[in-house]
Amino acid sequence: MSNAMYNKMWHQTQEALESLLDKESRNVMESQSNQVFIFQMLATFYIKYVQIFRNLEDVYDQIVHPQKRILIRKILDGVMGRVLELKNEMVELELTEFHYFDDILQDLKLAPQQLDIPIPKYFLKEKLEVIKGREKILAQILADTGLKIPDKKYTVKGIPLEEAVKLIQIAERARQGRLRAMFMKQIFLQEHRAKQAKVLGEKVADVRVAALRIQKVWRGFHQCKKTKKQREEEMIFLGMKPPPLFNEVSATVIQAEKVSSLRNEVQIKHEENYKEALVTIKEDLKLIEGPDIKENLQDQIRHWFIECRNLTGTFPEYPNVEEGGSAIIFSNKTPQQVTEDIIANQEEEEKDKKKAAKKPKKPKKEKEKKGTKEKTKEEDEGWKMSPSVFLPTMEEGNNVYKDLWKNKDESWNFPQDYDPELIKQEKRKELESEIRVQVDELMRQELKNLKLAVDREKEYPVKEAKKKGGKKKGKKGRREKRKDKDLTADRTIESLYKELVEEGLLIQALKVNLCDYIGEYSYLGTTLRQVSIEPMPSLLDVRQLIALYGILPLGSAAVHEKAPLVKSLLLAGPSGVGKKMLVHAICTETGANLFNLSAANIAGKYPGKNGLQMMLHVVVKVARELQPSVVWIGDTEKTFYKKVPSTERMIEPKRLKKQLPKILRLLKPDDRILIVGTTQRPFDAELRSFCKVYQKIILVPRPDYASRFVLWKQIIQLNGGVITNALNVSCLAKVTDGFTQGHIVEAVKGVLTDRRIRQQTYKPLMAVEFIAKLTSMSPVYQEEEESFKNWYAKTPMGKKRALALTGGNTEKEKEKGKKKEKKGKKEKKKK
Repeated sequence: MSNAMYNKMWHQTQEALESLLDKESRNVMESQSNQVFIFQMLATFYIKYVQIFRNLEDVYDQIVHPQKRILIRKILDGVMGRVLELKNEMVELELTEFHYFDDILQDLKLAPQQLDIPIPKYFLKEKLEVIKGREKILAQILADTGLKIPDKKYTVKGIPLEEAVKLIQIAERARQGRLRAMFMKQIFLQEHRAKQAKVLGEKVADVRVAALRIQKVWRGFHQCKKTKKQREEEMIFLGMKPPPLFNEVSATVIQAEKVSSLRNEVQIKHEENYKEALVTIKEDLKLIEGPDIKENLQDQIRHWFIECRNLTGTFPEYPNVEEGGSAIIFSNKTPQQVTEDIIANQEEEEKDKKKAAKKPKKPKKEKEKKGTKEKTKEEDEGWKMSPSVFLPTMEEGNNVYKDLWKNKDESWNFPQDYDPELIKQEKRKELESEIRVQVDELMRQELKNLKLAVDREKEYPVKEAKKKGGKKKGKKGRREKRKDKDLTADRTIESLYKELVEEGLLIQALKVNLCDYIGEYSYLGTTLRQVSIEPMPSLLDVRQLIALYGILPLGSAAVHEKAPLVKSLLLAGPSGVGKKMLVHAICTETGANLFNLSAANIAGKYPGKNGLQMMLHVVVKVARELQPSVVWIGDTEKTFYKKVPSTERMIEPKRLKKQLPKILRLLKPDDRILIVGTTQRPFDAELRSFCKVYQKIILVPRPDYASRFVLWKQIIQLNGGVITNALNVSCLAKVTDGFTQGHIVEAVKGVLTDRRIRQQTYKPLMAVEFIAKLTSMSPVYQEEEESFKNWYAKTPMGKKRALALTGGNTEKEKEKGKKKEKKGKKEKKKK
């Protein structure tokens, strides 16, 4: 796509955003009571914002104009934040982390794939050099300490000499046996031919009969081939089979990738030119327009002195530097407006003097009554959308777009380099504010001289008022000092980083992208909920939550500061469903550091109470300095054990139990640190403290039929397998119900050895081969999945959801019954 195409795409996206902002501003004021209507409205907004987010992400990644990119980035961050806000609204409304939009997607004519949350490429692009540098340092430390794990591909197990001799003997005997068999076959065939020749004798075969036989065989073979080809073409036409070369990368895609890489180079070049221009244009303005700006400001302030003297009879008080100096008085105001302000201020002062009488205070009881009335009013009004933090930034960005870029003629700027006129406008304001500071100093002195000369006034130093409650704040200040006390003030971040790596607390994240977490959508979610059946989430629903709660806030500082804050995340699910993979994917997509505070990993490290305090201090300090960071606690149920097993008492698994809530309290919106826990057995943990620490709990299910079908296909192809008609993938997906992604990967790797991959041309893959490997593995049974569902129903979110579905009405009836009982008792007492 050319620059013009991306500009057109941006204009269209801005139009869609403008119409959506208008709808939002209308709906914010209206209160609603119908829950279905509210969810439909929120879901529609959410889907439309996701579409805008996807388009803006593409535009920001490909547009080369540096000034446009600044504005697009601002709007993009606003849209990201709004998506997170709407998600939070839907969670609070439906009391579940998973939502289904099948009916809305049908109305909007969108595919479920268009709901995928894109991960902005700038998360990694803008700090690529920093990430690469950090990876080099980490690899060097690991290599120096000998902690680097060698690649599994090149590890060779040694075997004893006797065993090696036996293997060679077996192979050699097998080879000799095969040669002997071939030799015997040849002898047998020769003897058979000799016998047939004797039986036939000198009988000459009919040439015509021989020709007919050859024709019959050839025509049958040719027709069979033709029919097979026609059947394949029909299947492709019906969409039952992918066309040939479907999985191969086309030349146009390769060309598009080349163009995008060239565009990135142009982006960097234009960005550098823009940064240079910011400096050079400002210096030129300072030389050319600086003296004129200084004279104009001085004349303006002198005129203000004279006007104020004429109107009030005295010279004005000059604003302090802290207040902003003369900028407060003259910011976007004409001389006439300044004189009007002086008169208005004088009139206000006179009115205030007249109204010296004190207002009668209202008693507390009336205030309390008012408060209760307001509460009841709020309850009666119904649901209202909570105010958004990101709407003003989006509106501001949209207004800038309308004023500057919507109808701007850019025919002169074909290469899409920076616009010097826009830089001049910005730098004039900066230059004016810098010169104003110098002018303010001069004019303050001039005002003093005027007062001495005209009014013969002397200025006395003003005494500073004593601060009230200075003594009371002492204890709080001490507490804050204690909290903020740096235990490693004398050490550098580099040394602390090295120490954590050597101790094995800071580990290297695996290079795994979120798109590598393969799965399929749940297409029956809405239908099942309408029949009051809670569906198990699909793998792509989980992937979407990881993007929303983990990747987007960690990747963007602007979003993390203002969006609904998620400090901790729990991934609960059976073994092999990809929980650790998702943790590594968060780190890969955001370039985050990975800290491993699993109970098994911290066992024996930093012993004692002081040691534990020091460890957590160092981890939080390094995580804060080198943010974004992910603190991973594997098998986190061990940290919250109800009862510690006797076999694990030595490793002290509950060391972090009391410390984790304290760490969460210390984390501020500025700190891009996420605590992620993974667990296979959440039911072993003490539920109350567990749920206190983990703000968001995500159930990671075993894959359903659709996901298993996609998994088998893609994992076989990734490992060098070729899918033919001989391999029934649908049968494999059906038979492997209950098996996880880990089982499938293990089975595929076990079957597809180097030798088996080479044999595929004459011996295609069969489903039986994979099933044979799976027989030795134990699947996740329905009972285990039910136990996870039952556990989740006991969590705060699960309880709220259950109450909303069933217990809401019964609770109201109980409350009414209690009120009636109380009334009855009162009436009896009166009698």
